[in-house]
Amino acid sequence: MARIDYDGATAASFRAAREIPRSGLAAWEEAVRRHLDPVPGMTVVDVGAGTGAFATAFRDWFGVRVVAVEPSDAMRALIPPRAGIAVRAGHAAALPLPDAGADAAWLSTVTHHVPDLAAAAREIRRVLRPGAPVLVRNAFAGRYERLRIVRWFPETARSLDTYPSVEETCEAFASAGFTRAALESVPQTDLSSLAELLERSDTLRTADTLMRGLTEEEFTRGKARLREAVLAGRTPQGADLTSSLDLLVLR
Repeated sequence: MARIDYDGATAASFRAAREIPRSGLAAWEEAVRRHLDPVPGMTVVDVGAGTGAFATAFRDWFGVRVVAVEPSDAMRALIPPRAGIAVRAGHAAALPLPDAGADAAWLSTVTHHVPDLAAAAREIRRVLRPGAPVLVRNAFAGRYERLRIVRWFPETARSLDTYPSVEETCEAFASAGFTRAALESVPQTDLSSLAELLERSDTLRTADTLMRGLTEEEFTRGKARLREAVLAGRTPQGADLTSSLDLLVLR
């Protein structure tokens, strides 16, 4: 999987095109609450925090303390300054936390960027207290039929097939003593219309790992599909405007 160099412009594109409005994350709040059992004041390490969308959501939803760990200077610079959110440089295999210093780990669309998932699992094990959960929000190889991007840009499946599978992820974490506790598909909504997706497509081309993997011809064909649907006045179905990622829980 090609890695994105998050310079300032790319980080800004990521925030503009990839961050989901809080109103579209209601199902994620519910799912995380079920598996995290949050208590105000507990510490959650957000591994690969990006521009802080989930760090701020966790703080607002649950009143937890968040340590937002992100390797990109440009991405960290866009995390809103908030009481209760500590922003730190680091990555999945080198977390700036003490041993047993966190009550949960959150990894959102991160695992496919991690070169050595087993090493990351060992590091996450180090910083978590015994019994603390790892919550992984991601697309997994072979489980992307509910992803909206694949409906309009089907060639993105080529890159998705290079992502770690659920089984590979569980195997990597098992090497650090974690076992699979739950797996569920969680929907999210970030669009009001297909026209909005068409309007965003060029920004997504810059910010989205999957879109960057398309050839120009593949990207143009996908935009043409969207444009045809918009011009035809197609009434969007729920599947057009929603997308689902998996939540894998390990303990």
